[in-house]
Formats: sequence, C-alpha cells, structure tokens
Amino acid sequence: MTLLSVQNLRAYYQTQAYGISRTVRAVDGISFDLLPNEVYGVAGESSCGKTTLIKVISGNAKPPLKVLEGSVNYTFGERTVDMLRISQSELRRNVRWKQISYVMQGSMSVLNPVRKVIKTFQDIVDTHEHIKNKNEFLERTRTHINRLGLPAEVLNAYPHQLSGGMRQRVAIALATVFQPALIIADEPTTALDVVVQRGVLQMIRDIQAMSSNTVLLVTHDMAVHANVADRVMIMYAGRIAEEAPTESIFNAPLHPYTQHLINSLPVIGEKSTKASLKGSPPNLADPPSGCRFHPRCPFVMDECRTVVPDLVSVKERHRVACHLVKEDSL
Repeated sequence: MTLLSVQNLRAYYQTQAYGISRTVRAVDGISFDLLPNEVYGVAGESSCGKTTLIKVISGNAKPPLKVLEGSVNYTFGERTVDMLRISQSELRRNVRWKQISYVMQGSMSVLNPVRKVIKTFQDIVDTHEHIKNKNEFLERTRTHINRLGLPAEVLNAYPHQLSGGMRQRVAIALATVFQPALIIADEPTTALDVVVQRGVLQMIRDIQAMSSNTVLLVTHDMAVHANVADRVMIMYAGRIAEEAPTESIFNAPLHPYTQHLINSLPVIGEKSTKASLKGSPPNLADPPSGCRFHPRCPFVMDECRTVVPDLVSVKERHRVACHLVKEDSL
C-alpha cells in the first residue's frame, strides 16, 4: 500500500513576454511512491526541481507553473485523492493541514510577527476546524506542544522573543496540530547551527515515530538525510538520478552524481582536499540532450550525449538512471 503515487510527472514553467515564449522543464518525467510511516528524503543541488516537485504534490501549482502530464494520487485510509483534479475548496476543507501539512523554509514565513504564538495556532485551527470551546482549544494546544517537548511559555511569546531553533520547532508543531498523514518539510534546518539542527531533526523523527505518519524531507544537505531518512531520492536537472534506501545510497551509490554528493561530505580527521564537480547545473530552459548530467560526468560516453537513460531497478527498491548501470546487473 502506498500513501502517494506520482507517475510520469511533468511540470514546466511557461512564460510569454514581449513576444518571447520560455519553457523551464523543472520537473520532467518523475515517478516515485511514498509509503506510510517512513521518512523519504529528496536531495540535489539548487535549481534541480525539488521545490517545484513539492509545490505540485501539495496542491500549490500556480501559473506560470503548469502540469503537462502525469498523475499525483494520495490514499488516505479508504479515500483516494487526485491532487491534479481536486477543487481548491475541497483541498482547503479536507486535505490541506488535515492530511498534508507543510513545514516551510524559514519559520518567520509561518509566524505572524505581531501576534503571539497562541494566536497563530488559533488562526490555523479555526480556519480548518471551527473552534467552539476556547478553553478546550487551549488545553488541546498545550497538550500538543508538551507532547513535542516544547514549554507552554512559548504560546504567550511573540516570534521575535524566540530563538531561531525554537521558532522552527513551533512551526513544526503548527504543521502537526491535526496529526496529518504526510508532513512536507522544505529545508527545515536552513540557517540553524549544527546543535540546533540536531534538535529540530530529532523532533521531526520523534513526531514521525509517535504518529506513524510519513515525512517528505527536502534538503540539499546529505548529512541530514544520512541521519533521518529511510529512503533517499537524488534529483538532478528535473529528473531522478537515483533512489534507494539510505544505507544503500551511502554505502554503494551507483550514479556518478550521487557518488560526488557522498564523497563531498566532510570526514572527521580527514586532511585531503575534496575534489569539486566541474561545471554547473544546466539551464532547464535549454537542457542538454541525452543524460542531463553528461556535461559534468567524469565517466561520460557517446551514448550519454544522445540517449536519455531509463530509470531502472538494479536491486530491491534501488533505482538508477545511468548508462553505466544496467537493469538487474547487481
């Protein structure tokens, strides 16, 4: 059983100005499944399509972003939801926050700077589930944040009175107030120091363990995925380069791009210089032919320049799109 099934998803930014049409192929033929009760990591450089992907699967695709092809289907218990055809009223009333919540990059994007934290909780809960008894709401909110290890005092604080790490924890508490089936966390540890990062990540893991929900963790930081994710998808230039259980990704990466990401991680006590990857990610308004990684790949072959590699299964739950790897070859 899957919580989310994405099949052959193509989502492009299409603009037209001064008689010039421009198409950016941000998500170009992506297929994957999310399972109940797992942490699924999405990694890749900036501009690889991570944010566009979560916009589509969370029902936030707005012009100039347009879905050209594919399907995005959720299964919530006995109910199936087609995210590409659901009405905005239905999405707002029964899906957003209740079944799918979103931890945004930067807590100040969520918290109103001129309202106390308890008022932000009240705004969100009242929007999706009308508050009939204020005392009951307050008790429920205190129970929720205590369950997540937050002191009750944060409810009466303004956002500027809290540290960056505490604000991010409050944002996570807001996203989980309805105990949704899926939590999408977009770069939740950005701009936090490593000690605070660990606390935020542990909080995400604890919530997932307590509520048995699914977390889609989007970050370019491979070290975060190593510590938190059960499975990891590596994206490059709008496509999937590799997908595998975390242990397989880190112990036996198959795609040259994945290998570079793993090898670039710092190792305590290591004094050798890390080799950088030549070039830069391609312009998705005019992507290269064949494998989009071939202009930067140290193992490039003639086939790579002209033929798009299929995303093939090489072992259980391990898929890779590279001409160096053949299906069921390992």
